Amino acid sequence: MTVEPTSSPEGANLGAPAQTPSSPQKGMFGITGTGDVSGFGGLVRRHPETAGSAKPYGGYFDEVTDALEEAYPGFADAIEKVVVDRGELTLHIKPQRILEVVQIMRDDESLRFELCSSVSGVDYLNSDARRLHVVYQLTSMTYRRRVRLEVAIAADDSIPSITSVYPTADWQERETYDMFGVIFTGHPNLTRVLMPDDWEGFPQRKDYPLGGVPVEYKGAEIPPPDQRRVYQ
Repeated sequence: MTVEPTSSPEGANLGAPAQTPSSPQKGMFGITGTGDVSGFGGLVRRHPETAGSAKPYGGYFDEVTDALEEAYPGFADAIEKVVVDRGELTLHIKPQRILEVVQIMRDDESLRFELCSSVSGVDYLNSDARRLHVVYQLTSMTYRRRVRLEVAIAADDSIPSITSVYPTADWQERETYDMFGVIFTGHPNLTRVLMPDDWEGFPQRKDYPLGGVPVEYKGAEIPPPDQRRVYQ
């Protein structure tokens, strides 16, 4: 996000929300435009490049993609698009090819991404049929580089586990399954890690009901965030 300076004429109501151009993007709890419910921040959303980026990418990004293309014969078929945004490189991978790609990323001498530091999920509800995205953060300690891999699947689809290549992904994939319901085929023990075993649903999916919070000593209930007055 970028912060744009704002000025208020003398006598203006500083507590009023800032007027911003309409945006097709929707913020939290139904807010449109900046998503800034206070009006004081003047925050403006940057719209990331979604159609893919073109070479030269800059920095070491060209070296990484060139090395992967040379080492991996299926590069053209496996890589859906390459996006460079906010100084980060993201390779969008076809789900069935993710295990092959991470194997090359770890083992090839020109890449050497020895560490998978994170596996997480994102739910782009109402975006398209492949609403669930799995995001992998890889780090090369040899070359001091980072790259993000991203895979998109349907809510009822599955994706190969990468635990055979990166053992650190074991609990990270379990958490992604627990919160988003992503099925990782080949995982050694894909069970819930945060919620109880008999819990129904996946709490971080965008269509999961938010629910209120009972206040037992008063007999009242705090309503869900999207029903509170400040967000109406």
